[in-house]
Amino acid sequence: MRHAGAGARKGGNAVAATCTDCHGTHDIKRAKGDDSRTNHANVEATCDKCHGSDAVVAKGKLPGGNIGSKFHDSIHGKALQGAAQASAPTCTNCHGAHDIRAKTEADSRTSRARIPDTCGSCHKKEREAYIKSMHGKLRQEGMLASPGCTDCHSAHAIQQHEKPSFQTEVIKECGNCHTDYIATYRDTFHGQVTALGYARVATCASCHGAHEVLPASNPASMVSKQNRLATCQKCHPGASANFASFDPHANKHDKTRDPIYFYAAKFMELLLLGVFAFFGIHTAFWLYREVREKLAGGNGKGRH
Repeated sequence: MRHAGAGARKGGNAVAATCTDCHGTHDIKRAKGDDSRTNHANVEATCDKCHGSDAVVAKGKLPGGNIGSKFHDSIHGKALQGAAQASAPTCTNCHGAHDIRAKTEADSRTSRARIPDTCGSCHKKEREAYIKSMHGKLRQEGMLASPGCTDCHSAHAIQQHEKPSFQTEVIKECGNCHTDYIATYRDTFHGQVTALGYARVATCASCHGAHEVLPASNPASMVSKQNRLATCQKCHPGASANFASFDPHANKHDKTRDPIYFYAAKFMELLLLGVFAFFGIHTAFWLYREVREKLAGGNGKGRH
């Protein structure tokens, strides 16, 4: 265990939890009891005594910092405070109760390899879509750098995916891996508007999906040739096949991908530089003339 086994206290961490920290001493109650420290509704508060205390976190150098407040304000934490309290996940649902292990350990429920299964114990539909996706297949092949649930949703600060703030912020997570695509996306109208915080235009998930991301070469992909028009029509009902031929990741620096865009961009850059250079020189000469006339005591008559 992370708390007592694996030697947390034996290793010198005096704040590591023992049995009495969670269950009490002479007031131990069955977990089913409403007033039990280990009752499903009370587990968050029990764990918060350590993981929600800045003093304890600092003293014990607990990983993740003060995660109590993050979880409390998350969608899971809020569900525990509402009508869905009985079914909402709490700390032990993800970390276990007596077999808590560090996420760096291979058999930990929160290790990168096991996160999809841990989250999938509740979110079964999303897990099924994920394991069939490109990301999920890479995980199954042992590529643990491939994104999983916590990479996009975080671990303790999970927010509602319908919120515009989440939809626009999660784009950055996609960009952590797909750096070339996030750069070209930001050059588009969609990318520039989402950068301002508005989610009424297409985000990465709008076109590629969220859990079911597949390469464009896969006929089932939302961006495959067979489905691209239908994907565009979700936002643009009147879109035509010609409309759907638009390249959302056109790269003005890649001549081989789109030579017309490449040369048009170069022309606009030269035009912009030329305009600024011309008027810069014009302004400099005008300023020079103005200063010369003032120094000569002229009144500026005769200028056009």
